[in-house]
Amino acid sequence: MAKVYPNVAVPSLALPAAAAAVAGDEEPVTLTVWRKSLLFNCRGFTVFDASGNLVYRVDSYASDSRAEVVLMDAAGRPVLTVRRKKRAIGLVGGDQWLVFPGEDTRAPPLYAVKRRGAVVIGGGSGGNKSMAHVAACGGAVGGGRYEVEGSYARRCCVVYDERRRAVAEVRPKEAMVGTDVFRMVVRPAAAGMDVSLAMAVVLALDEMFGKPSLLRNWSS
Repeated sequence: MAKVYPNVAVPSLALPAAAAAVAGDEEPVTLTVWRKSLLFNCRGFTVFDASGNLVYRVDSYASDSRAEVVLMDAAGRPVLTVRRKKRAIGLVGGDQWLVFPGEDTRAPPLYAVKRRGAVVIGGGSGGNKSMAHVAACGGAVGGGRYEVEGSYARRCCVVYDERRRAVAEVRPKEAMVGTDVFRMVVRPAAAGMDVSLAMAVVLALDEMFGKPSLLRNWSS
């Protein structure tokens, strides 16, 4: 079976190593994403770099009723928070998932991820090939707009920037590990996509198309 556990001796990171690599390296960054928390009685994600070191984690207790998912670095420090904003009754448009810096959801959001209405529940199989739209908000500096196409249910989707460059991809891993372990590849892009934002998009896609959801309750 493919390696999913991190190395036991991982130094504390002031910034996720993968995010730093994107900032200064033209090579694609490839991470292994495990749809499982390393903590007992938690649901979440655990993300490793190519050397097997822990880079990101998401831990959600089954009894947790908070309205957000917090992406943390290897040391447990909040990097980004993804919160669902429900559509008000009578308004046109679907729900959206807002991405905030750290865990301060009172700050202006950085990005909004919105599910495309033509996409079926399976996550891109049938209907419009566009699954979701990602747009920079007032809190983002130099951010752009992105389209997510493909099928998250099959762990096979691509994030395109406004110039139709593939800036991030979700790829299936070996068939024997199923869909709970997959790869995420992020490429440097002038439009502002980095590894942390790509992982936040994955969390939003998982809330849209993954089962079961990480959280039992969402607030508006």
